Amino acid sequence: MAVPKNVYGAKVGKLKAWVLSTLYWICWGGVLGVFHVAQVLALHLLGEPARRRVADVLNGALLLCLRILAIRPRLEVQAWPPQGRPLIVVANHQNPVDISGISWLLRAYQPAFVAKQELARSLPSVSYNLRHSGAALIDRKDARQSLREIARLGRLIAEEKRAAVIFPEGTRAKDGQMKAFAGAGVKTLLKNAPDALLVPICIDGAWRMNATGLFPLCLGHDICWRLMPAIDPAQEGGADAALEKAERAIRSALSTSRT
Repeated sequence: MAVPKNVYGAKVGKLKAWVLSTLYWICWGGVLGVFHVAQVLALHLLGEPARRRVADVLNGALLLCLRILAIRPRLEVQAWPPQGRPLIVVANHQNPVDISGISWLLRAYQPAFVAKQELARSLPSVSYNLRHSGAALIDRKDARQSLREIARLGRLIAEEKRAAVIFPEGTRAKDGQMKAFAGAGVKTLLKNAPDALLVPICIDGAWRMNATGLFPLCLGHDICWRLMPAIDPAQEGGADAALEKAERAIRSALSTSRT
């Protein structure tokens, strides 16, 4: 996987990347600031459902910001999962923008993420949304705390028939090379939401955005979020087999992608 050729083809290309990257980060920061205020007002004046709708629009706006970089976000749906049943969404992880795409794509399912707890206090809008959405905020240095939080999220999605989102790689694949999935988090979610379906999402192309770092960003490629058919762990023989099937599906989609 190579850095897109149109990023540094000439000095003018590099200058363009610097200018557009600056504009992107200004737009990105502005969107976070505006929607942080909007979420606070919506929650206190109209309640949690209104705040969730504002958060949905936030994620759509963050995807639109990618157009400044001539990056084309693509949302592909092979099969919608059923509503009225808890979902455990498993995805490969390449870039923080992965979260906006998943959140927008699955907004009807009210997704709540498994996220490191540092994110709950470091970013306008994002941190506020994590603190109020039911997300599992984990301390990666404390396995017991992490599993307790993930178990709580499992009970939440079982009760409210929502979606939990987890990145089983545990960290981002910054070079686009997918890492092996770890099963502890998914098993804990399933233990607390035993009738949940596993829903694989393949994310492709997001790693290219930061292939040369935060400045300048890479220009002019696609980022694809591909929603694949749900997997019923009960029909696959349990959590391990279901997660293995989801991992194979994502790897296969990455290997055949042209993004």
